[in-house]
Parts: sequence; structure tokens; C-alpha cells
Amino acid sequence: MTEQYAIEMRGITKCFGPTVANKDIDLAVREGEILALLGENGSGKTTLMNMLSGIYKPDKGSIFVNGAEVSINSPEDSKRLGIGMVHQHFKLVDVFSAADNIWMGKEKTGWVLGKNRYGSIEEMANKFGFEIDPRKKVYNMSVSEKQTLEIIKVLYYGAKIIILDEPTAVLTVQEIQKLFAVLRKMKEQGHAIIIITHKLNEVMEISDRVAILRKGEYITTVNTSETSEQALTEWMVGRKVDLNIDRPVVETTKPLLEVRDLTIKNDENAVAIDKVNFYIRGGEILGVAGIAGCGQKELCEAIAGLRPISEGQMIHKGDNIVGLSPKEILEKGISMSFIPEDRLGMGLAPSMSVAENMLLKKYRASKGPFVDRQAGYKDAEEVIRNLGVVTPSVHTPVRRLSGGNVQKVLLGREIKAGPNVIVTAYPVRGLDINSSYTIYDILNQQKKDGVGILFVGEDLDVMMALCDKIMVLCHGKVMGVVHAHKTTKEELGLMMTGALDLSERYADKPAGIAKDSLIENAPSEEEA
Repeated sequence: MTEQYAIEMRGITKCFGPTVANKDIDLAVREGEILALLGENGSGKTTLMNMLSGIYKPDKGSIFVNGAEVSINSPEDSKRLGIGMVHQHFKLVDVFSAADNIWMGKEKTGWVLGKNRYGSIEEMANKFGFEIDPRKKVYNMSVSEKQTLEIIKVLYYGAKIIILDEPTAVLTVQEIQKLFAVLRKMKEQGHAIIIITHKLNEVMEISDRVAILRKGEYITTVNTSETSEQALTEWMVGRKVDLNIDRPVVETTKPLLEVRDLTIKNDENAVAIDKVNFYIRGGEILGVAGIAGCGQKELCEAIAGLRPISEGQMIHKGDNIVGLSPKEILEKGISMSFIPEDRLGMGLAPSMSVAENMLLKKYRASKGPFVDRQAGYKDAEEVIRNLGVVTPSVHTPVRRLSGGNVQKVLLGREIKAGPNVIVTAYPVRGLDINSSYTIYDILNQQKKDGVGILFVGEDLDVMMALCDKIMVLCHGKVMGVVHAHKTTKEELGLMMTGALDLSERYADKPAGIAKDSLIENAPSEEEA
């Protein structure tokens, strides 16, 4: 019996000037199979898939769909061949509703939008187990809602070959399981699925086979059932990697920043954070866990001075910094770095070069009317060298970098500023294993240097290994602050869903101390 491949790529090569992104790559995906595509950041995974989706055209090689050689010159060609790709960076129109973002790509829609588009799209979403409001505008959506919309859009067009580029990066554990259930159902129906992910536990759970790229070259393809996370990591990196996360013991200082009874509203004027209290201590990593939409985004933006605060205080050295701009906060003596979850939309200027993005943090410090561009070049070269950013040069626009390399540029710039408080949301999202551990080492070094770190994460295993304490949010309320080494994933999960409330026994809450003297009388680690 001849094996039928849904997609077969033979000898694919793609260059961008002197940079070889893909070199003589052979890749095949069977019908009714889930193939995981692994590789470090910049190894050519997304470039390879962009040739299937019609964004790029290979310089050399052939592509076969269902056994027939095809030429894919545009996304429309890809769509006609039944290939759909969910990109890592969203391809949505912000001012349109969810339904209109899907409907506008439907062929032969005519001049008048279909009146039943909301109902039909909601019905399709419910069929696959997704929850989405088809009338909601994209600019009002959370990152996870945008990702869900992108997935629904591809499914709506009925693609038989699905490519998912980091689809779970912004989804909760529950949403990931829903997505995996959908993928398994599609697999049973004969769909061919390629999933790019850096989460090895997901690779082991959902894939049938794993293909590995390294520095633009094909390494191997293995059956998932016959390999391990350690073996996959070694193939990706080319050497052995220690998968243990360190949690150095550091003598903590008094709180650098104290949050008292903080109340914040979201973009729809609903309460996102409700009377939250906690400290950020020097020499400590405080994790924030919660289901997407529980208020982490609004909390981070408010601390960074980017979102109005309805009630409450943020105290630094006895001063309330609520209402101050980021510049005014800096002038108060608190050097804060903010690494947002939306790295291209909020963290960086996509069309500016790596060096120019470095200058955004420090251009005000230039003496005279001219910006010292040489300082930006020097900082960019240092970040590229220290974090292993894969880029042709410091002059390359960040939008041309892979998602993981974009994240490295953002994190490198913020660390380079020498902060005493770091607020970071999903700092390793989209990063490969090797790069992720580099980031963990950087955060631990900042911790050793006395920096206070607020770490919003999605991987509970990582949070329990890296953080000193974990604060759990549910619907904007604190369910408790627990010692990371004394809790379990099950306990954290119950708190995240609101089934367990430990708010009365914070790991870091001073008992019987007046609110107006929390900083002065903050407890030591032993007392907490």
C-alpha cells in the first residue's frame, strides 16, 4: 500500500540576501497525522511554513500536495489548495468585529455583508468548542481571544492542511486542552496538521511525529512515542542541555514597591483588579498565576504607569506613585522595566531596527539636540551577543525577526536599562528551550543583584521552579500568595478557578500591622 502524503517538501532552499534561512529541507506530513516542527529560534521553522502558506516562494525545491506538484505563489493559491496557517503574529483588522474579520476573507461575499454572519460564525465556533463573541471588536479583545479568532478563521475556511505557529503561546491550560481536542477530532477526519511549538510537553502529548530543524537545516524526524524531551532538546541544540531551573537563595530586602487595595478597570470599564494587596521585594521573584483575563494584563500595565488606577495606592519609599507617568516614576528613583505580553504591539516598534528599538529606552538621556545612535548600535550588538539573537544585523527591522528573537530584543533592552523592579508578562513566550533557560538565568541574576521581579507566567511547572512566591488571581481578586516550594499544581489550579480561597493566609502578608505602616514594618522572610 502506497503511503499518501498530504504535503511533501523536497530540497527546499530559501535565502534572504546572504542569509540562508532554509537549506535543502525535506519534510513530509501524512493525512490524519499531527507533525510537530521543532527548532531553536531562527532555525527556519516559520520561514519554511510561510512557503506553504504563500507568503514566500522557495528559491529551490518542490512542493507536492496530495501527490501532485504545485506552485504556491500567494496566500490565495495556498487557500485554494486547502492549506491554512495560523500565524504567530496576528493578521487581524483591529476596528472590525470577530465575525467581520472572518467574513471579509470569504470568497464571493458581494457588496453587502451577510446578515447571518454572526450566527453562522458563532455556530461554527460552538461546534469546535470555542467561546467567542462574534460582535466583539478586535481592539477590545485579550491576546488569547485574538489567538482563538485566528484559529477559528482558518477552520471556518475549511482547510484540510492546517499549520499552527505557536498556537498555545497565549492560551490557558483549559483552552489548550480544548484546542487539542479539536486537533484530535480533525486528525480523525483525515486532516494533516503541522504544529510549531517550543513546549516539549505539548509535543509529547499531541504529536505523532516530530521533525527537527537546526540553523536552517533538516536534522531528523522521529516518532513521538519513541523519543523523549531530553533527546528532542539535544537534537534541537546540538548538545546536552540541563533542564533544571535554578532558584538561588537570596537574602530579600524590604519591599521596593507595595500595592495597597488596588482597583483597576479594563478597556470596557469593568473591574479587572479588585482591591489587590501585595509586595515586590528586592531579591525575590513573585509569580502571578491565573486564567487568561483574570486581570494580569491590567495589573502589569497599571504598575508600569500605562493604565489609570481607580482606587488604591502603589508605595515606593513612602511616596504614592499612582497617577505618575513612567517618566515621573523614574524621576522618583524607581527604575522600572516592563516587558508586556504583546511584544510587537506594545513593547517594540516593529518597523524600526534592533538598534533603534534600543534607543527608545534611553534617547532622552542624549545631550544636545541629536540622538547618540552609536550607543544604540553598541547596546544592540551586546544584546545580540549575550542572548544569541539571530538577525542579519543591528539594522534589521524587528518585524523581520522570528517571534523568539523579537522577545529576546525586548527583554535585552529592558534588562540593559538597569532596573530595580522588573514587571514581565510571559517573558519566554515563543522562545525555544535553550533560549528560555538563558532568560531564566538572566532573571535569576537580576534577583541576585537585588532586583524585585513580578513574573506573570502560564507554565505552572516553571513558576513553581523559578519563583519564590506565587500570587494567584481569579476574576481580579487575590486567592492567596503561597510559597512556590510549598504548593502543588493542583492547589494552584483550584485557586485559579476560584474553588480554593487562601487569601487569609498570604505567604507574604503581615498580620496585625496598620496599613499606613506596612513598608516600615514589613515582616522578614521568617515572619512572613
